Amino acid sequence: MKVAIAGGGPGGLFLAILLKRARPDIEVVVWERNRAEDAFGFGVVFSDTTLASINDADPVLQQALVDHGARWDTIEVRMKGERWTAGGNGMAAVGRKTLLALMQRRAIEAGVNVRFRTEVGLADTAGFDVVVAADGANSRLRTQLAEHFRPSCEQATAKFIWLGTTHAFPGLTFLHEQSPDGVFAVHAYPIDARTGTFIVETDEASWRSAGLDEFDVEQPPGPSDTKSRRYLEKLFAEHIGATPLLVNNSRWANFRTRRAATWRHGNVVLLGDAAHTAHFSVGSGTKMAMEDAIVLADCLTTVDDLDEGLGRYEERARPSVEKIQQSAAPSLAWWEHFGRLYQALDPWQFAFHFFSRTLPVDRLERRDRRFVEAVRGRWAGEHGAPPLHSPGRLAHESVAGRVLPTDPGGVLAPCASGQTLRLPLHAAAPASRSSSAPWALRTTAPDRTTEVADAAAQAASAAAQAALVVVDGGTRFTRALLSEELRLAYGATTAIVVNAGEPEVAETAVLSGRADFVVITSEDLPGWARSGDGDQRG
Repeated sequence: MKVAIAGGGPGGLFLAILLKRARPDIEVVVWERNRAEDAFGFGVVFSDTTLASINDADPVLQQALVDHGARWDTIEVRMKGERWTAGGNGMAAVGRKTLLALMQRRAIEAGVNVRFRTEVGLADTAGFDVVVAADGANSRLRTQLAEHFRPSCEQATAKFIWLGTTHAFPGLTFLHEQSPDGVFAVHAYPIDARTGTFIVETDEASWRSAGLDEFDVEQPPGPSDTKSRRYLEKLFAEHIGATPLLVNNSRWANFRTRRAATWRHGNVVLLGDAAHTAHFSVGSGTKMAMEDAIVLADCLTTVDDLDEGLGRYEERARPSVEKIQQSAAPSLAWWEHFGRLYQALDPWQFAFHFFSRTLPVDRLERRDRRFVEAVRGRWAGEHGAPPLHSPGRLAHESVAGRVLPTDPGGVLAPCASGQTLRLPLHAAAPASRSSSAPWALRTTAPDRTTEVADAAAQAASAAAQAALVVVDGGTRFTRALLSEELRLAYGATTAIVVNAGEPEVAETAVLSGRADFVVITSEDLPGWARSGDGDQRG
């Protein structure tokens, strides 16, 4: 078998190594357009779970991490002078250049023909049994076969720039600072004993206000945006001291989530960023590419029929990728709006909002009970009771708890006075009603996150008249996003519809500030929602 691999990044090299380990008789050629010593970016991050699966396939990554990398368990959020940490996050990182050097050496020693500084197109791969497009997000081979792969791309609005630092961060650390131009945030983590990655994000308005839009990003790879580096060194001086930020093809960009309708056309398959991307706050492109390589190598070396093996590759690898992209969507959406959250939330709630963007409170508690109890304690200190049993304001009344049942007449709100406030549910503002009769607006969340802002804008006029906006439909994630958008952008009092069997969803929504209340579509509240019954934490 002859295998052509376009792209000598971690995904392409790992595939080459695995193929030669399993079948030394396979002829493998890797084309890489850059020099062997070139590596853009700084570090790559892996979870302990990912490390286990990759190490089972080949120990090259484990060797890189043990000899050169960094490990940590705790993630820290810094905001307005406070630091909030959550543990239970086994992670490790290593420098991209270090990892590539080790993988290049291992591949060459295994007999892989690695051709540096060489561009490759479809014409160059004639005569190969398998052609693997591992040539990155702007894949040349995918572009040549675009009508077959049918790639798509969704561009985020937030701006990011990839820098490095010599400041010693203990682990993954998120920094948030406000300048006169807007709010900027950093993902910082160590990649070895001397160096760390320093990724900065901000919204476009802040980026333009700071004059950071002057660098020509259309230049070929190489030059870095030094004006932005100097601006960010000054802004984050409290965290990095006098240490300079490092550049390596560092320039602002918008993250692009990429997908392909199919990963295979004939004997050509896509791997890694050529097939898919997921936001770097959740899914490392390197990790995903190496996991693709494990599956593809297994399919090519354990199945006698080549066509069957190529067919199995996408069938086996795509579900994991789609799961990662789905879990990355809430995190990407969080980074689109973190500046607004910075203004609206206290540090303790901001930190919980951040950690709960992908994990509900029960899963966070299993990772770090101390962190969750500290957040609950801050809520109780401010509100006098656990989240779901604390009083709230609704239609100028003090409501006894945050979980509201419904009956055919609408939403029921037990008041502190002992009376029950009934809010009729309407899909739009009633044509005629008494100004003294409060009512609730029922609005349906969309299925797609990209449609949330429009849905909120369409509901805004009616929401301004309603005592409560009840968000239903869509997905659990889009309901939370729409509720938050109506609360923070339009000042509405909101409630999210949850099922009777979802106490963790209800508590997460209220404790994070994504909703004021939650609604159970039944007159009979579950035990966890009744004051004095069940688990009183929330």
